[in-house]
Amino acid sequence: MRLADVTALVEGWYPPHRADDWDAVGLVCGDPDAEVRRIVLAVDPVQAVADEAVARDADLVIVHHPLYLKGTSTVAATTAKGRVVHRLVSSGCGLLTAHTNADAPAGGVSASIALALGLTGTRPLAPDPAEPRDKVVVFVPVADADRVRTAITGAGAGAIGDYDSASFSTPGEGRFRPLPGANPAIGAVGHLEVVEEVRVEAILDRRLREQVVAALVAAHPYEEPAYDVVPLASLPDPDHGSGRIGTLPEATTLRGFAELVARTFPETAHGVRVAGDPDRPVSTVALCGGAGDFLLDRARAAGADVYLTSDLRHHPASESGENGGPALVDIAHWAAEWMWLPVLRDRLLVALGDTVDVHVSTINTDPWSFRV
Repeated sequence: MRLADVTALVEGWYPPHRADDWDAVGLVCGDPDAEVRRIVLAVDPVQAVADEAVARDADLVIVHHPLYLKGTSTVAATTAKGRVVHRLVSSGCGLLTAHTNADAPAGGVSASIALALGLTGTRPLAPDPAEPRDKVVVFVPVADADRVRTAITGAGAGAIGDYDSASFSTPGEGRFRPLPGANPAIGAVGHLEVVEEVRVEAILDRRLREQVVAALVAAHPYEEPAYDVVPLASLPDPDHGSGRIGTLPEATTLRGFAELVARTFPETAHGVRVAGDPDRPVSTVALCGGAGDFLLDRARAAGADVYLTSDLRHHPASESGENGGPALVDIAHWAAEWMWLPVLRDRLLVALGDTVDVHVSTINTDPWSFRV
């Protein structure tokens, strides 16, 4: 398995174009043609993780947080981040980052937390609009239909969820008369032609419009192929969005929920901070991996009994409580996002089988080391 293949697989699940504009995701270092046999998964690209990867003879480290979020002009080993790069590169180990592109989708950070807590009926707390899509419709002679279908699906049309090459066809008649100057593939100049044709239609992401149309035109036998590109209405994406909300299998109290969180997440010096009446009933849980105070109003509007996230600030937390918001549970940023790593490991093992060994790092890279 080449590094390029593993990168394509991960970025298929967590597309880089879905990352926030300010983010820095993708392959940081590594030869795309290098063989990958061992992978280490971690939250932070820090020296301890690099050392663990080298000790395990890993070929690739996949992390959540970017190494160079704000860019850099040097990777010299005189800096902490540069030493990470040198340690990995000198050992033949690549580094791949999936950050905000891995927060919101199915199988991402927030969805992984919901899974770990056993929530049911989960959905995004703040759904993203579905990726803009088009429908392409082309009219093609029966004998050439398969070639045109193959061309447009090869360019990315017909991908729906876990399926590709999806299209629909209906038979019909095409009528046209070539005029002087034309070079018709079928018929003759000045004569009206009637041709048995097939209407082929497929869905595509709008960002692929130009390449799909180019493939269609190149594969079509006609000098002037007839085709339509129809923009589709944008709807909320049921699987992609910030945070998650769902229901506990059994109702509990706020204290009981906090104890569940303490048992479920990795232990940190931060611990589990709670705001609210310990005896408050808890059934509906809203959550967001990472710093999530931007969703406090969403959690309240959705009727959540408790909102679980990290890095809650004093004023937003206080104001949420004063405005009748949910109880709050604040956990360490690292611990929340670590919950994604076992899910990513399982996806990799299902996709790659025994061709790779995948290890989830348990090194605690939370910056806080103890409490007094």
